[in-house]
Amino acid sequence: MATYLDVAATTRVDQRVADVVMHWMTEDFGNAGSRTHEYGTRAKRGVQRAREYLAATVAAEPDELIFTSGATESNNIALLGLAPYGERTGRRHIITSAIEHKAVLEPLEHLAGRGFEVDFLRPGSSGRISVDEVTERLRPDTLLVSLMHVNNETGVIQPVAELARRLRATPTYLHVDAAQGYGKLPSDLTAPIDMISISGHKIGAPKGIGALIVRRRAEMDDERVPLKPIMFGGGQEWGLRPGTLPVPLIMGLAKAAEIFQDERPEWEEGARALRTRLLQALESVRFRINGDQEHIVPHILNVTIEDVDAEALIVMLKDTAAIATGSACTSASYTPSHVLRAMGLPEEVASNGLRFSWVPVQASDLEVEELARIISKLQPRS
Repeated sequence: MATYLDVAATTRVDQRVADVVMHWMTEDFGNAGSRTHEYGTRAKRGVQRAREYLAATVAAEPDELIFTSGATESNNIALLGLAPYGERTGRRHIITSAIEHKAVLEPLEHLAGRGFEVDFLRPGSSGRISVDEVTERLRPDTLLVSLMHVNNETGVIQPVAELARRLRATPTYLHVDAAQGYGKLPSDLTAPIDMISISGHKIGAPKGIGALIVRRRAEMDDERVPLKPIMFGGGQEWGLRPGTLPVPLIMGLAKAAEIFQDERPEWEEGARALRTRLLQALESVRFRINGDQEHIVPHILNVTIEDVDAEALIVMLKDTAAIATGSACTSASYTPSHVLRAMGLPEEVASNGLRFSWVPVQASDLEVEELARIISKLQPRS
């Protein structure tokens, strides 16, 4: 079996998490909204404990966290849910980056069709957006800045904490898609970010669970971000996200976050060690690294192998390493990466970017020398 190197797409559920999920599916299986019996009471208490723990990981209050199906839904609630306020107040200007995930770009394209003006900033070859460039674009009618925490293709860390501190003195809200950064860079997300989207399946939790942090601003007349629901059918989650709470998944998310927090030092050390091994092995071939390596998470590496077709290489590596060309959400189409293109990289580079991403303990058996040998067979001699 090939070594799995695509954790930016999804991770294996930790067995300790699976045990928790199974318990809440088969033993404490009550509906957290049921108030007339002990099954519902236990489920409600469990959800409250999970809410308190998860909110505390980003220095938020428990009632500032709502559970969702994942970062995509959280992004949609944050962006589309703020739109009515923007329309009502005449604040229709939004700033974002051209390297965002499709779960941000497509809702914003929808808002552009409703009369919003969206500025798509390009980061240059570093893949990192400048805080100064964002603040220079601010206008009296700027409603929102939406900037991802960690890019899902390059692993480049965006300066969201600094941006949050700058924007706090303005009426402009900040939304951060933290699908790739949650758990890995905890101090960044304790900054005064108005809205944070979280995904569970990037840290060993099941697919189908996430959260949206919606912080208060005590210095504003309306302390809460003025979101409106985008779905209807119940009063759960303060009326912003209707539907029966998936208690087993919520408890699994909390357990996964707890494990990741406890084991993060070992994860980081292992991730850096594997990165070093991989880069040393690749020294035997001609390649370039895509993205600013001074601001990078340790477990994602994006490279372009010179004179080698990325899709052909993935096929050749299928028994050695499971890797990707970019976001799993767009992998069915073999178009050049919109992220690498937005960075202004040459077409042959953007068309052949490869993303390696790993959990150290699951990738410890990676045969880096064999991987480099296969690459060298495809690469013409210079």
